Amino acid sequence: MENKNTEQKEEKIAFTGRISVNKELLQGIFKNDETLTFRPVENPAFPSIGFCLVYIDGMVNNKLVNEDVIKPLVEYRPRQKDVLSLDIIAKQVMLSDSVERTSDTDKILQGIVYGDCVLMMDGFSDFLILNTKGWNSRSISEPENEKVLRGPREGFNEALMMNLSMLRRKLRTPDLKMEFQSFGTRSNTKACICYLDKVVNKDVLAELKKRLQTFSIDGTLDSNYINEFIKDAPLSPFKTVGSTERPDVVAAKLLEGRIALFLDGSPVVLTVPFLFIENFQSDEDYYLNYFFASIGRMLRLIAFFVATSIPAIYVALTTFHDEMLPFAMTMSISEARQGVPFPTVLEAVLMLVVFEMLRESGSRMPGMMGQALSIVGALVIGQAAVEAKIVSAPMIIIVGVTGISGLMIPRIKGATIILRFTLLAMASILGLYGYMFGSLGLLIHLFNLNSFGIPIMNSAYANTLQDKKDIAVRAPWWFMKKRPKYLSPNETREASRSEK
Repeated sequence: MENKNTEQKEEKIAFTGRISVNKELLQGIFKNDETLTFRPVENPAFPSIGFCLVYIDGMVNNKLVNEDVIKPLVEYRPRQKDVLSLDIIAKQVMLSDSVERTSDTDKILQGIVYGDCVLMMDGFSDFLILNTKGWNSRSISEPENEKVLRGPREGFNEALMMNLSMLRRKLRTPDLKMEFQSFGTRSNTKACICYLDKVVNKDVLAELKKRLQTFSIDGTLDSNYINEFIKDAPLSPFKTVGSTERPDVVAAKLLEGRIALFLDGSPVVLTVPFLFIENFQSDEDYYLNYFFASIGRMLRLIAFFVATSIPAIYVALTTFHDEMLPFAMTMSISEARQGVPFPTVLEAVLMLVVFEMLRESGSRMPGMMGQALSIVGALVIGQAAVEAKIVSAPMIIIVGVTGISGLMIPRIKGATIILRFTLLAMASILGLYGYMFGSLGLLIHLFNLNSFGIPIMNSAYANTLQDKKDIAVRAPWWFMKKRPKYLSPNETREASRSEK
């Protein structure tokens, strides 16, 4: 499937039947590129016919080139003398698992830059493109950002075909469809759309393909490049396109009727449509007992409220509505704030910014050092700030609880931070009324936000019990007999437990 962002050539290059001329043409195209390699080959039975291999050093598997291309080409002896053609070479000589004969310049150049080996033969303007890809890639390991206590420990890496093979091992069915596209006029990065044909929502699939055709960019180095082009409401802090590095998560989403988009060079896979509740679903919710999984999910929902609202509510109560607090608590807070030079809202902003700086620096430091830096830094700075009367002790508690709650919901971290400061600003101006106006605006925004035609809050107003089975709580597997109707027209799960 061709993408509209394929770079247009001003002048079409025509290859000839002479290797020397073709070599000069390729050297002109790849000018100043010393990785381009030309390997002349001769067959003793045909000394008058020349062959030449063209490939980029470091992009091919040298063992495949030597054993599947050069060796059979040199050792070939025809049954009838003086009979040798490119078709015979392709069908009887080459041992490569993929051999394509073509005269298309774009295909030839694309094959070279993708790591294939191109064979030129005297007397033929057509070339053979041989699959000899063999660059190094990172080994399979558990994603750092999606670790689980129970469940599969493998994660995607930067090699597209290896990632697709991991998905295929999870879904061994011919119903799994994989459609390839290329993005980037200069990077020519290969991507793959994956879905289950009998389960997917065809309207969502058509919308995704339509959006993928509407943008042009010279290079796509990560899946987020595509994410920002195809997402709904690009100025919204909330995600409308999911992302994961785990094969089991992608397989589970495809089984529900979603679509996955893989990009070569990126371990992060995009999934659509994306619902708001997915921010609070953990990978291991489905590997633990449904009772404990439901408790964990409800804790994450509570953590979202705490992380976004507690600083705003505290500032509103202590600044505008102190009569709503118990007298003893009011006196305790007033006593703790004795000598603090900043108003409560500035105090909150200062400590929240410091906490985010500590968390960000900790995430950039290697391993255990980063965790130690975050913990020790928070303790030392918090204690020193209280003793120096820069902030009050209650504010340290509020910021600490807020920060810990935010760590429980990493998938919505960015939106949580923006909401926290937005609600804090409104509460500092209008008190609890400002907080309520801000919360109302948040709900209006969420209920008007779609993901490829599916409201992201669809699960919030599900009409049937079946559609509510995997929202705030995770129902037992034997109860989840149907897929959510808004995700897939094929609702029935074939693997549901039979009723007695």
